[in-house]
Amino acid sequence: MAIRNIRIDGDPILRKISRPVDQVTDRIRVLLDDMAETMYDADGVGLAAPQVGILRRVIVVDPRDGEDSLVKLVNPEIIEKDGEQIGVEGCLSIPEFNATVKRPEHVKVKYLDENGQEKIWDAHGFPAVILCHEIDHLNGILFKDKYIEEYKPEELVEIND
Repeated sequence: MAIRNIRIDGDPILRKISRPVDQVTDRIRVLLDDMAETMYDADGVGLAAPQVGILRRVIVVDPRDGEDSLVKLVNPEIIEKDGEQIGVEGCLSIPEFNATVKRPEHVKVKYLDENGQEKIWDAHGFPAVILCHEIDHLNGILFKDKYIEEYKPEELVEIND
């Protein structure tokens, strides 16, 4: 496994549409492993292949909602969505920018796992947000294209007793 360079906003590859994966091969599995290692090294919860310069429909997601919560998705596709939630998002490709974004509360995503087996992820809440965010990357969309308002945490005030 290797840590790959994360592309930063302004890199034209982030605005391109990724190609589907025809077959889950050892090469795709190495990419998935590298992406997971890169995501963890950058303290992220999701990463899409275009963010490491590869225009393939591959993402990794770890909502950190339990032990072994890493999921590797090949050709993810949202097949159902409903509800609404608004929350603060950030992106490894847009450092030091956070903003509120409206996303579905629930998504159902069809994908292939790293063994080429078709799976369905019925995600609610935070995992649904991550999936939508990363699938947007596969379509050349960044969260800053959808944000409602920039998020600026209040400055901490030091209190002297």
